[in-house]
Amino acid sequence: MAAPGALPPRSLSAEPRRVPLAVGLAPPRQGAGARSSRSRQEIVCSRGRLISANLNSRSSPCPPCRCTQVAFADTKIAYEPDVDKHAGVLAYELVQGKLVQWNSFMDKSIPDPPTAILLHGILGSGKNWGSFAKRLAQEFPMWQFLLVDLRCHGDSASIKKRGPHTVASTAFDVLKLIGQLRLSPRVLVGHSFGGKVALSMVEQAAKPLPRPVRVWVLDATPGKVRAGLDGEDHPAELIEFLRRMPRQVNSKQEVVDALVKAKFSLDVAVWVATNLRRSSPVGLRSSSGFSWIFDLNGISEMYKSYEDTNLWGIVDDVPRGVHINFLKAERSLHRWALEDLQRIHTAEELAADEGGGVEMHLLEDAGHWVHADNPDGLFRILSSTFRVETSIRGVQD
Repeated sequence: MAAPGALPPRSLSAEPRRVPLAVGLAPPRQGAGARSSRSRQEIVCSRGRLISANLNSRSSPCPPCRCTQVAFADTKIAYEPDVDKHAGVLAYELVQGKLVQWNSFMDKSIPDPPTAILLHGILGSGKNWGSFAKRLAQEFPMWQFLLVDLRCHGDSASIKKRGPHTVASTAFDVLKLIGQLRLSPRVLVGHSFGGKVALSMVEQAAKPLPRPVRVWVLDATPGKVRAGLDGEDHPAELIEFLRRMPRQVNSKQEVVDALVKAKFSLDVAVWVATNLRRSSPVGLRSSSGFSWIFDLNGISEMYKSYEDTNLWGIVDDVPRGVHINFLKAERSLHRWALEDLQRIHTAEELAADEGGGVEMHLLEDAGHWVHADNPDGLFRILSSTFRVETSIRGVQD
């Protein structure tokens, strides 16, 4: 696809199931009860989930909402609460390293641990980052990683949002979420559409983002989205095709067959079908069909905004203390124009003089699906950021 914003199916097989999270004024992400020093707890609340890298198995009630607080031995969900109990901003997962001893109910004077936000692209969800985030949490146990379902996507699709559905409004959602969670992220990582969202967060935010903050824009440019070659899957065409399909289908295979017949690639067809969910819980015979978990009308607006939004201004004049990294996939379906590359290299020189930073990276042996095509290479490149930020925090402390 020319500039798609999510992962192909082979990356999804290892991902954990998601539970929707509630995000209120005091998000019920973790209860206020005692925390065992011998076990890490995974909290399952309405529209919320916290995953720890080192888990045992035990459960207790979560005081704020009386849903279940569970410590798991694996990534399977033992309990899924009523998701209609709470209003929220966005659905998310929080993956914590084993040395993190923090939750949003702690005394506000206790600083939050170093946090990175991982943002997916169009037609994706936070679970696209699941396996990669767990790997980062194991390598950097002092860090935590916030995986967000952007508006109209995944479990956030059930949280009604006012339009317009744009890159800017999507970024504002994330800023509002981190404000409610009392987080000050040090690193923002966005793939494709999520990359522009990360840039828009920097453009809009002053206080919510600390300095320094490092931004990673994965296989996306700040400006014009250039269509791929003939014969490639085009996101806008895919979205419009899906909008014309029935809201409920009999099977996932029905969707795959329809997409392949319409000349979309098999990989993309299988991946799109992962966004279908049973209309009724398994075991009930009243309905055996499937329906979409995303809001296609909203996503159509979001993709048009992705094509039209120009964020070169934040790159040409990088705020002091902000370091922006662009990563180009060697086999990217996104067409990187020579003028884009030249402008980024020019920004590298200017930013260094102004106390900011811009840097260009190349991920070899990878297409647009960078965290699926070459996860080891991406891990090596991103790891440098977490090592540097960990060192800076150590000196400050």
